[in-house]
Amino acid sequence: MPEVQKGLVAEGAGLAGDRVVAAGSTARVLVAAAARALRGADCADLGQPTPLSRFTAAPEVVRRAAAARAAGRVALTPEQTAEVEAERVARWIVDQYPRRRYPGVVVGSPHAAAVHLAVALGVPWLPAGFEMSAHWTRGSVDRPRAALDHGAALAARLLAGNPDLHVRQVHCPASRGALAGATVSLLARWRALPAAYARFLGDRLLPGAPVLVVRDARTWPVLDEGRGHSFQLGCPSSGLEPVDFHPDSPALRQLLRAAGGDGAHWEPPEVSAAGEHAEHGVEPGFAEAARRWAGRHGHDLHEVHVPHPAALSAAVADLYRRWLRRAGKTGDRLVVECGRLFDPWQVVRAGLVPYWCENATRRSVEAAEWWLAGSEPFSSVDVLPESPGMRTPALAGLPQWLAVAAFGRRRRALDRTAARGYPVATVPTRRATEVLRNQPYDLPVPPPLTAAEAVAALRDGGAPLGLAVT
Repeated sequence: MPEVQKGLVAEGAGLAGDRVVAAGSTARVLVAAAARALRGADCADLGQPTPLSRFTAAPEVVRRAAAARAAGRVALTPEQTAEVEAERVARWIVDQYPRRRYPGVVVGSPHAAAVHLAVALGVPWLPAGFEMSAHWTRGSVDRPRAALDHGAALAARLLAGNPDLHVRQVHCPASRGALAGATVSLLARWRALPAAYARFLGDRLLPGAPVLVVRDARTWPVLDEGRGHSFQLGCPSSGLEPVDFHPDSPALRQLLRAAGGDGAHWEPPEVSAAGEHAEHGVEPGFAEAARRWAGRHGHDLHEVHVPHPAALSAAVADLYRRWLRRAGKTGDRLVVECGRLFDPWQVVRAGLVPYWCENATRRSVEAAEWWLAGSEPFSSVDVLPESPGMRTPALAGLPQWLAVAAFGRRRRALDRTAARGYPVATVPTRRATEVLRNQPYDLPVPPPLTAAEAVAALRDGGAPLGLAVT
């Protein structure tokens, strides 16, 4: 499982940050990768083979049981949720970064392209929230109402000591599979700027250094009764639509069978809003607090509103290509990353253009194909497909990934290790490092981008993609 740097736990009460934040969660891996890149290190130490790698050829029911046991070993107990201190988590995050002054910072929704942008700028990336996984002892993947009740009780414990959080519970058999019946996923989003973040910005930002806030603008039906906890059935990253989680949906029946559930038990809770920001959105209070802090301390703040992950991936890939070419490099070698299979330092070291797919859904891969079709051709295309660990109706097959690689004029490479057990056998983040280390060196690294250049490029190049930069 991906691990962040050990020994970086700040003083204070409550559980250590590396115990609270879910192992393998996107924000956790992104912080770890960004911090390493700013130290000039790659992700070779991120992730070890999981116990599930032994069950690749096992029957589905055996793999589901193994996944549930593995998740249970690292999930928080109900008692531990009451010990979570969000401020300590924030300290744990900022303490991972090298102690020096920075010409800016990128904060907000978890997106690997935002981390690539931060690395090109030479600045940290800070998440606007973090994910936790908690035990659901008698849980069932096909009982969302029971999941809501259990999650609400856990959230009440958590919020009692952390009133500045909003907790979004996500019950999604499509993205979590059998784990949705063994644990509950709680995404804690700060409603104000954590004190540790404010101290970090005050101590580490150079005078006048800008703050970039990246905001995932996707929406999803949500039940929010106004007590700091909201419930979301399914999610945009599943590659499905909200209607696909209706009891009569054929896609839902297929999902539940794959996850060991039964559609006959599926009773979704009512929703209170048909289109609230989805789980990776930034709380308005957090964004406003960041803006107030920036204004008081003489820093510009820009917001980047992302309608869908592919828009930011394409805009940052185009930006990298121009950045590399301005430094005298070809900018003609592309790596298509997926999920946790990425390494920002190796990308910069090899002079590659990075394009990140959020996951292995057809929607994500099709977006990469469309972007490639409209781009100047690349001489080489390397593809790193992350296996989701299960088959879903929205899954991109290996032929679709091969079609992405086929855009390379001279080199067309789909990583065989990642593809070998696709879509059920997962590989760790360090697999991306192993692949990218084989790319030829293209040093020196280009001089860092300036924030003004990046904002202008995102504003001009991102507008046709739907990005809104303020």
